[in-house]
Parts: sequence; structure tokens; C-alpha cells
Amino acid sequence: MNVLVVGCGRLGTRLAEILDEHGHDVAVVDSNPDAFRNLSEDFSGLTITGMPMDMQVLQNAGVQNCDAVAVVTPDDNLNITVSQIVREFFGVKNVVARISDPARENVFKRFGLKTVCPTKLAGDAMFTALTQPLSPKNLSFETATVTFHCRAVDKAHDGAVVESVPMDGGETIFGVLRTSGEMELYTVGKSMMLAEGDQVIFAKVVD
Repeated sequence: MNVLVVGCGRLGTRLAEILDEHGHDVAVVDSNPDAFRNLSEDFSGLTITGMPMDMQVLQNAGVQNCDAVAVVTPDDNLNITVSQIVREFFGVKNVVARISDPARENVFKRFGLKTVCPTKLAGDAMFTALTQPLSPKNLSFETATVTFHCRAVDKAHDGAVVESVPMDGGETIFGVLRTSGEMELYTVGKSMMLAEGDQVIFAKVVD
């Protein structure tokens, strides 16, 4: 597919790289040229600097030829505006918008937009990890299913960084459930030390 990703923050970067790794043609738009430094050196897609609401910028990114568009900036108002422009002016039907405020989900739905709310997803995953930490749980997003499960930290990894814990193929680190019951979400580049008894939460796309 030809996919346009609007916003190159942590979420936009991750999404663009996954799409690129799976062989899709990807273009990324962001108003800040420094944001593209987040992309890996292996990223083969296009990067376009400019305001996402500018129709000429969107055209430069090839929106008119896109099969799908993901609008993932941190600004909910900007996301809904850009999503409407993409749908109404460029005729792209498959548009997914990120929203940070769960209360705005109904507003997006009234405009016929598909949404993903990281706040709700993280909250649901954290609740599951806290109340049923050892039981794998699945969440489905459109056609993809993600499974979350915990792995206890043993003595060998007491005091080690979270990245040192063995992972199975396709797994990524989601966070750490501390013995105190507190939950820490994993961020690349952030030093997270483990203690015996902690639970490392892993995520994996299974379908």
C-alpha cells in the first residue's frame, strides 16, 4: 500500500518504520525537520517538511495517490482537521486518527473517522497487567491482534537493564510491573533497572 503518516513523534516514527519494514511505500510529514532524526537509518520512505494542514504539503507527500493515511500528531484538533481534509478533499477513505483524549472519541466518530486512543489502550493494558499479571491477554485493533504477557525477573537479572531480559521472536517490551504494584511504560533510550520479583510485560502481534 501507499501510506502517508502525518506526524513523526514516537508513535509516528514507530508506525512508519513498521510499515516500511513490511514493504509498504511510506511518506512521513512533520512541521519540524528535526523530527525525522527519530527514523532509523534503514528507513527507505519519503520525508516531507511542512504544516500538515497545508494542502500543497499533503500533495507533495503524494496524498492523492495514497491507499491509507494515519494522522498521529500529539494535537487532537490538528488530527481531526487533517483527517477531514484528507477524506473530503483528497478522497482517501482509509484514514485513522490518533486521539489522546478519550472523551473526544465520539466527536471523531461523528465525522466518520476511525480512531486509535493510546490513552485507552495503555489504560486497558495496565489494568490487565495489574489485576491479572501472569495471564496473557489479547487486544484486537482492526485486523491485527496483540498479545500481552508477563515474565518474572529472576536473580540473574536483578539490577540489570530491562533490555537484557530474553525475548522471543517478534516480542517488544511494553513495560515493567513493579513489586509495589506500580507500572512503568517502556521508552526506548530510557534506563529502566530491574529488581527480582518485577514483571516485564511483553507485547507481540499474533495475527
